Amino acid sequence: MEDNTLNKNLISYLDYLKYQKNYSDYTILSYKDDIVEYLNYLNSESLNYLDIEYSDIRFYLMYLKDTKKDNNSSIDRKLSSLRGFYKYMANEGIVKTNVFSLVNGPKKSKKLPRYFEYNELEEMFNIPDLNTPLGQRDRLILEMLYATGVRVGELVSIKVSDIDLGRKNIIILGKGNKERFVTYGEYCEDSLKEYLNDGRNTLNTKNSDYLFLNNNGGQLTERGVRFILDKIIKQTGINKSISPHMIRHSFATHLLNAGCDLLTVQKLLGHESIKATQIYTHVTTDRLKEVYYKSFPRAKIDE
Repeated sequence: MEDNTLNKNLISYLDYLKYQKNYSDYTILSYKDDIVEYLNYLNSESLNYLDIEYSDIRFYLMYLKDTKKDNNSSIDRKLSSLRGFYKYMANEGIVKTNVFSLVNGPKKSKKLPRYFEYNELEEMFNIPDLNTPLGQRDRLILEMLYATGVRVGELVSIKVSDIDLGRKNIIILGKGNKERFVTYGEYCEDSLKEYLNDGRNTLNTKNSDYLFLNNNGGQLTERGVRFILDKIIKQTGINKSISPHMIRHSFATHLLNAGCDLLTVQKLLGHESIKATQIYTHVTTDRLKEVYYKSFPRAKIDE
């Protein structure tokens, strides 16, 4: 990537994602990594990114599949990143057309969302030491992620002024700068009050407006939350990887399993389309089958 014009175009696109599309830093970094990988491939093949043809893309897809051994989901994500980059350049007049709009990604295998059982979440809730400011903060991170189903970027952006303690509501600034209200229950309320009245006062050495603070008094980052969750699960007997989104999946799955309707879950999650929420119905359908075969007297023949 020695081409100064290329560097400027890439930086300009990443700025567009941040300031115009309001994407999170984590998402922008993923886009950047996908694009840089593609540009490095072009460089190895002596290809100019401004003169790419459909056949060049097909060879790149073969490289991802056969040489890098990427799975279909990973390839599809990389195509999406490049499609967005070339669409931006086409709109800016840098290239004549978005050649990536002609390319369809490989068929993705349907991947059901992974989630925690409630007893696993309870085990994690009991790990943070509530006698310390960081322990109070970490417990609240778990409680709030599960109680509200917010995305990690939304979580770290919460300010104390966004919280209505009386109504137990929080204003969340979601994707596309769209606001929504989420609510929380008594467990989260207890953790929130303890943290606000004790731990946060100790951590807040810089007079920050943000709810979640790091040990230096600054705003906790998305990466910081992931590090905290990794540290917590290693102290449990749970043999699963963890991510903030997995707790979000747990929130949605448990609501549906308890009989909540899909439209309500859609609004709580902040999904624009019901299609994004429908993936959880596969999980709950499996759960219904399990309950049916365990409970219904004529579901199976006794041996």
